[in-house]
Amino acid sequence: MQIRRISGALGAEILGVDLSKNFSEKEIREVFLEHQVVFFRDQKLDPAQFMAFARRMGKPIEYPFVKRIDGFPEVIEVKKLEHERHNFGGIWHSDTAYLDEPPMGSMLLAREVPPYGGDTEFASQYLAYEALSDGMKRILDGLVAVNSSAKADVTRTREDRVKEYSKQYEAEHPVVRTHPETGRKALYVNTGHTVRFRGMTEQESAPLLQFLFRHQVKPEFTCRFHWEVGSLAFWVNRCTQHNPINDYHGHRRVMHRITLAGDRPR
Repeated sequence: MQIRRISGALGAEILGVDLSKNFSEKEIREVFLEHQVVFFRDQKLDPAQFMAFARRMGKPIEYPFVKRIDGFPEVIEVKKLEHERHNFGGIWHSDTAYLDEPPMGSMLLAREVPPYGGDTEFASQYLAYEALSDGMKRILDGLVAVNSSAKADVTRTREDRVKEYSKQYEAEHPVVRTHPETGRKALYVNTGHTVRFRGMTEQESAPLLQFLFRHQVKPEFTCRFHWEVGSLAFWVNRCTQHNPINDYHGHRRVMHRITLAGDRPR
């Protein structure tokens, strides 16, 4: 197994591993925790093999709003068709921060990719927090954020356009959370779901939130991944954000995704 970093901030490709066969769970887990998002190439996995890999890394769970693929309730299809203009989750966000127990991580496997574009950006929220001044850290350490699935409509993600899943979710989480395994602190607000701070109005919260939304995705905190058929990304949802770039209008992009159970942020 070889490790190749793809940026100074986060992200590493793991080379020389066939996820349909035997591999070292411990080694992959260590690289995953260190680099926050890991990538594999040329993985010829059917849904059952994809699920088997996911189960070795965590506990797959069902995802709200989106239909599952036949026979695999924890696998959803993330797609943009030729005639569509908006992509799924097409804004910087951390997955389902509006749940009481947001996922530990998510996996995405490329089935069909456009001839160009369709990359995904990732941002380290460890680095975003660590770059703040001591004064700002003191302010944020005592704040709690209100996150809502209803904000997905404002940010024009595809989620709320799936009408048969119309239930709304809301959850409160600390603005700064501590990763339960690494002990590192990370910013935990995102423009896709965070509405306001607890005890404050949206208007009162907006100036500080807008600063944080801009700050946490600065280029020096990010990496960018180019997809090929068979590429697989596995990211730590507790300390990263991601943004699928919507620059391939007129072409199909089809991915399979598995979400892994997490815990209540602390």
